[in-house]
Amino acid sequence: MDLYVHQGLRTLLLGNSKTTRRVILWIYWVISLGIVVLFLLSLSSASKPPGMKPYHQWVLSLFLGFLVSKIVFILVLVLGDAYRLIAGLVNVIRKTPEQGSYIPSRRKFVSEAAVLLAAVPFSSFLYAMFKGKYDYRVHKQTLYFNDLPQAFDGFTITQLSDIHSGSFDSAAAVQRGIDLANAQKSDLFVFTGDLVNNVASEIEPYISQFGQLKAPYGQYSILGNHDYGDYVEWGSAQEKADNLRKLKEHHKALGYRLLLDENLELEKDGQKITLIGVQNWGRGFIQMGSLDKALQGVDPAAFKVLLSHDPTHWEEIVRYHPTQIHLTLSGHTHGAQFGIETDSLRWSPVKYRYLNWAGILEQNKRYLYVNRGFGFLAFSGRLGIWPEITVIELKRKA
Repeated sequence: MDLYVHQGLRTLLLGNSKTTRRVILWIYWVISLGIVVLFLLSLSSASKPPGMKPYHQWVLSLFLGFLVSKIVFILVLVLGDAYRLIAGLVNVIRKTPEQGSYIPSRRKFVSEAAVLLAAVPFSSFLYAMFKGKYDYRVHKQTLYFNDLPQAFDGFTITQLSDIHSGSFDSAAAVQRGIDLANAQKSDLFVFTGDLVNNVASEIEPYISQFGQLKAPYGQYSILGNHDYGDYVEWGSAQEKADNLRKLKEHHKALGYRLLLDENLELEKDGQKITLIGVQNWGRGFIQMGSLDKALQGVDPAAFKVLLSHDPTHWEEIVRYHPTQIHLTLSGHTHGAQFGIETDSLRWSPVKYRYLNWAGILEQNKRYLYVNRGFGFLAFSGRLGIWPEITVIELKRKA
């Protein structure tokens, strides 16, 4: 690929001095090969705790940014070379060579077009990495229910999900998101899993910040698939178990009540709703959660809100369960951190994996809301699918 790009750049630089061409081409090779080497070296350390650090994610993101840009550059060159090949075949048939060769030389404007088009993904990657990943957006959703207790009419819930604290590289930017969440002044705060990437210590620099999130009816949380430490190689089973224990203690330090397949009642003006939290259960991921266990002691007629990290839990179990769960709040997908969301078009590559990858879905009188995630993972950026703070308002149908 790099050799092909090199040829395209040589054509682009025609007209420049030999020294200028040589310097620019050397700069290209040093940057391109340097990023590849850094990427390969980073792979060797990413499998040990704590796993991928911001450095690893920056290297991966730069590697992907250059790779995609090269592919676009090459595709344009291929189109130009395909035309040259066809023209060459015509010249052979007609026996009319051009300047001593049947195949025309590569035109400079083709390389210019390749550079211009390749600049689009390259600049997009840079925007996603430097701006997009902290461009927090508030998504508000009002849901209506016939059996919502009257006292909870207008009750609001702020949801965060997928903080992935081990990926952060700017405490000031994170604080802007926390301030925006607090500014919603909701009645209840919930966090739906993936506090860390792999190890409990990743949240420690941010405990004071995320501990600022408060609500009159409390702060509640659950675990996500990354919280169990399954994606790094631990020295022993005990070391991994100690990490999970420490993470649970950090939830307490944050002021969050961690729900582990259990439920509780929220009371307002003598009326109640039930909040349920399960451990992670996901198709293709760890399946620790038990909805049946979490529902023990719950009045089947109660209004119920479930916290479940992976939306496939709702797809495969919750929406068909004999007990009606009115609203399930999930995360996990991140919306792939890349996609398009407009009034007329909504697309992300993650749509081919999940029935609902972001926002609201209703089936069988049961709602699922999937949060797009507060943080980011692996790719140190977001483009089109911005980090989310969700505000759900519960309303009673008249």
